Amino acid sequence: MMEFIRSKAGKFIILPTVVFFLLFMVYGIVAETAQTTPRDLGSVNGEPITLLAYQNAVESMTQQAQQAGQRVTPEQQREIRERAWNQLVTDILVRQEMERRRIGVTNEEIVFAAKNFPHPQLAQQEIFQTNGQFDIRKYQAFIAGPQATDEILGELEGYYRDALPRQKLQRQLAAGARVTDAELWRSYQDQNERATVEYVSLDLSRLAPGQVNVSDAEVSEYYESHPKRFERPRTARFTVAYLAKTVTPADRQAALVRAQQIRQEIVGGADFAEVARRESKDPGSAQTGGDLGTFGRGQMVGAFDSVAFSLPVNEISQPVETQFGLHLIQVQERTGDQVKARHILLPIGKSDEELAKLDARSDSLSDLSERNGVELASRAVGATLRRGITVSDNLPAIPGVGPALEALDWAQGAAQDGGAAKKPISDTFENENAVFLVQLESYQPKGRMSLAEATPEVRRELVLQKKRAQAKAAGLKMVQEVRAGRTLQQVAAARGLAVAVTGPFTRVEPNPALGQANAAIGAAFGTPVGQVSNVVETTTGLFIVRPTQRVPADRKTWEAQKEQQRASVSYQLQQGTVQRWLESARRDAKIVDNRQKLGAA
Repeated sequence: MMEFIRSKAGKFIILPTVVFFLLFMVYGIVAETAQTTPRDLGSVNGEPITLLAYQNAVESMTQQAQQAGQRVTPEQQREIRERAWNQLVTDILVRQEMERRRIGVTNEEIVFAAKNFPHPQLAQQEIFQTNGQFDIRKYQAFIAGPQATDEILGELEGYYRDALPRQKLQRQLAAGARVTDAELWRSYQDQNERATVEYVSLDLSRLAPGQVNVSDAEVSEYYESHPKRFERPRTARFTVAYLAKTVTPADRQAALVRAQQIRQEIVGGADFAEVARRESKDPGSAQTGGDLGTFGRGQMVGAFDSVAFSLPVNEISQPVETQFGLHLIQVQERTGDQVKARHILLPIGKSDEELAKLDARSDSLSDLSERNGVELASRAVGATLRRGITVSDNLPAIPGVGPALEALDWAQGAAQDGGAAKKPISDTFENENAVFLVQLESYQPKGRMSLAEATPEVRRELVLQKKRAQAKAAGLKMVQEVRAGRTLQQVAAARGLAVAVTGPFTRVEPNPALGQANAAIGAAFGTPVGQVSNVVETTTGLFIVRPTQRVPADRKTWEAQKEQQRASVSYQLQQGTVQRWLESARRDAKIVDNRQKLGAA
């Protein structure tokens, strides 16, 4: 096969097209071999997922995170494990669907793709660049020449033999995703037609003052007719002690000193590319010597962009701070509004020494909490102590700490073991924001709230509904008065209300006064200019809207960009179609997940 690629590689004409990769492209996990463990982690429609495949996926994703400069916390490791499982399930479902549809790939298709559609990683290599842009001619010369070894060609063949059938499946799944000119025009109008309105917000305290009676029968009826609303997630109440991992001024100063040292090394004669490969933490450019290619004005974050377009060519910048860290920038070429540059990225984080101190304090916090209690331990190590913190599946985070799903899982286990009444103390957890431990105050398992528990919430909801009904009735009288000849300002002032103005805004962008994609926005574009709408209701309130100006979308401008818009909308439709198929396939598939059983074993 490799000889086949080599012999055919130079015989195709270049076609200016774009490869359309699947949303759920797999990261190249190796198929099962004879070395796999006999214990299956699960299966998809009878096809096994082995422990070895799962471990390989987890390890691959963990390495990717570490190569990106991340310190993988237990919480992140949990997320990686879940992503790895979902990836394996998706891979099997895709493969099974391709087999069902008998989707394959010919040798000729592989050669054509290898010639004209380079592997994404190869396309980024500097040897295939001309003026910072991928040069297909250089790539094709490489493929047809002696530099392309059998090993390289074999890897390419494997890549295309996997990727091309997936592309065919995507095209088949998305074959019915079409968009008409009328749909494109409506979408363009939604994004470009603008309205300015006067509006009155119907204040419940003025239009529906006083008490509202809600009977027990009404509460019970509402509770019984809305069963899903009162489903309660797992909920734990904690005392929390935590040590923040926030970056201190000392951390920032240490990073700045290191950046200056590296700058002096380069200014003193060291090769920029070699230093970048050694020091830079930018996963996208470090291995290519910090090369960023050619970019235009405004494509980089503000501080970086400003230096890139003012720094003398070939000079090394002073450290430039952005949200990503400290950059040392070298501009290699500048032509008009285009710059070719490279950089070295140094994250601003805690030093190894500071991390070691934090680990020691964390160990002390855990040991002292077991012996002396959480409060005394927190004082001893300088941890922040907070009581009465609620964490649930709906909101699995602790203010100031961040993600805390592991703590919720621990609470569930502690409660099942009968330890909730003893207020047990956890081991330490860690995420990117803090190291922390929790003491369990109370735990409620997932289930439906009782009528007694739900009653206060139901009463508040019914009171709000009744007050809104009163305010809406008053608002309808206001609308009638305006339509009879009075001004909106007059009828509003008579009830102690004010008329405000908002706009211009489009149908799709958030409006600070009226909200987004709701009845009030619809009234702003559907009511004739100068007239008042009926009372419109949104999740945030009741409004009367009077459009004062509407600027229509320009059809000629739309026509000029229609095909570009069609490509973008079609891509979104196709991706949505593929995603819906995948969700449907997962629902219909027989998926066996033995992870918890094997973990317990």
